[in-house]
Amino acid sequence: MKLLIKTTDTDGRLKLVPEYLDTQWNIEVVDPSDYPAFERALRGAVAMISMSWRGQMPPAPALELLQLPGAGADEIDFSMLDTRTTVCNCYEHEIGIAEYVLGSMLEWTIGVRKMDATFRGGDWGGSHLCGPRHGELFGRTLGIVGYGRIGRQVAQRAQAFGMQVRACSRTSSKRDALIGRVAGMEGLYELLAQSDFVLVAAPLTDATRGLLGPSAFAAMKPTAVVINVARGAIIQQEALFDALAQERIGGAIIDVWYDYPSPGQISGRPAALPFHELRNILMTPHASGWTEGLLPRRNRAIADNLNRLARGEPLMNIVRPAVSAA
Repeated sequence: MKLLIKTTDTDGRLKLVPEYLDTQWNIEVVDPSDYPAFERALRGAVAMISMSWRGQMPPAPALELLQLPGAGADEIDFSMLDTRTTVCNCYEHEIGIAEYVLGSMLEWTIGVRKMDATFRGGDWGGSHLCGPRHGELFGRTLGIVGYGRIGRQVAQRAQAFGMQVRACSRTSSKRDALIGRVAGMEGLYELLAQSDFVLVAAPLTDATRGLLGPSAFAAMKPTAVVINVARGAIIQQEALFDALAQERIGGAIIDVWYDYPSPGQISGRPAALPFHELRNILMTPHASGWTEGLLPRRNRAIADNLNRLARGEPLMNIVRPAVSAA
């Protein structure tokens, strides 16, 4: 069977996939910008690894599986994809992101970087000798918007620090093993009002695009800190900037953005508005899940799904199931 990898994969993100395969695949890597070569390769492909399917794509009559090497499906135009093709995604980033969230909350609350910088100059401020005292996560409330894999991993770690955890999700639940009841999205504003930290961990969909705007920030505590590790567009850019610039909330920890560099570029501002000028924000370049353990775990998960397809077994992490031809 033919596996098509729609990427040049110059940094080797998928290089471990063949090592984890225990079924026979003919692997071909093709650059989609070379349309004739891409068209020829796609004709006989049974599976393809790609994060995108947009625009005028060549016919893929044999394609049974479009395997995303990441979690987000917002670059897939399902209307352009044959209904006989199953779409699966891949996670494994929730461990790194959960550690990032806890680490950033600890940094925000304790301020180790600031103490280090001032202490190097001989300033003992913040010590038991001359205060001020720093905060604790213990007893604080964390509200999680979108309670999937990331939300659960964060909740588990937050509880270990003695935090109170609340969550709302598209799929509400009266009982969750970690935190008890998970509210539906109608409980969003109640969650915002209760939370000291608000974590955005929902997928980007038509329903969540622009979910947090002026009214959401107005509902938050004036000391609340919003954390976004999902997609930038879930939070309205201008509303976030205004809430921070006017100090209507305590601050923000933002890892996902509104503007990204073009392919091949590694510099550029992440938004049209000057977030970098604000003092009450921690900014990182979409790095929360980019850990040493991520790619080996993802490569194994991708290979496992390909092995399942080859053996005729049920696939994992189905985003959209195939519909058999009439």
